[in-house]
Parts: sequence; structure tokens; C-alpha cells
Amino acid sequence: MTTQPLEEAIASTRGVLAGVTKQELGNDTPCAKWKVSDLINHIIGAQGFFTASVTGTPLDDGDSDFAATDYVSAFEEHTGRCLTAFQGDGVMERMLTLPFGTMPGSAFVMLAATDMFTHGWDLAKATGQDTDLAPELSATLLAGARQSIMPEFRSEGGDVFGPEKQAPAGASNADQLAAFLGRTV
Repeated sequence: MTTQPLEEAIASTRGVLAGVTKQELGNDTPCAKWKVSDLINHIIGAQGFFTASVTGTPLDDGDSDFAATDYVSAFEEHTGRCLTAFQGDGVMERMLTLPFGTMPGSAFVMLAATDMFTHGWDLAKATGQDTDLAPELSATLLAGARQSIMPEFRSEGGDVFGPEKQAPAGASNADQLAAFLGRTV
């Protein structure tokens, strides 16, 4: 296992993020509790969680408002640190202790890639951008999500995954992944 899926998810989401204007920061997103600015803050802030989890260092509890800054530069800085952490010697083989259990680094990097990619989709949807993102990557992430997301991880209005929704006929792989993860496509 390599960091390639995460690298591809970062590239996809960066492309979407670069298309977000300051005027769109107040737009609603498919994540019911978040505006675009909140979603940007989550996407960038989550990189600190992934990095700290991989390196075993304390998580910086700072509540940074990345959306109020040059969010593309902040994204690049934080995703760069996250990738470096995942690329460390033996990370993919090591068991990582996380707030919700333990898992091998190879599984955690896929969780990070799915989180990154899906929130990139959320951002695209919220800002009227094309949601047909990275077809091969989204097919891979969808297959992995179908194997790893158990029904007990889902709840209506839940913080992790909502109930699976039906994607329309002919939906792209990215739209199918979003629907599987509880988004309305």
C-alpha cells in the first residue's frame, strides 16, 4: 500500500478548493451543519488529526479559521505534512491507535483518502462545480467504503455517516460514493 490514493484525493480536492470564491463561503453544503467556510476549516483541520494520529504527537487544538485566510496555501501546507507522515518508514504496516480503535496504517490512509475526496465532492456540490471527480479513484474508494462501513456507523443526522441514499441512474462514481456515504446527489 502506498499513499497514492491520498495523493490523488488531495489533488482532486485541491482543484475544487481552488475554484471556491470568497462569495461562496456562506453557501450551504451537503453536510447539514456546515457552510462552505466550515467545510474548508474541517478539510484543512482534519489533516492535523491524521498527522497526529500517524506520528503519535499531540493534536494541536487550535481552532483556526482557514477559510478567512489563503485557504489554498493552508491546504497545501497541511496536506503536505499529512502526506509526509503517512510516507514515514513502516507507517503502512504499523497498527495505529485512534480515538475509535486500532487499525493498520494502510487502512487509515484509505480512510483519510475517502474523507478528503468526499469532502472535496461536498465542496464541489456546494459551489456548483462538477462533481464527476477522479472516476478511477472514486470507484476504488467506493469499493473500499462498501467493505468497511458497517450499518452501526450510520445514523440519521449522524456525525459520521448518514443512511445510504440512492444515486440516480447513470450517476458518476463520485456521485455514487457520495450517495453511499449518505449524501443526496
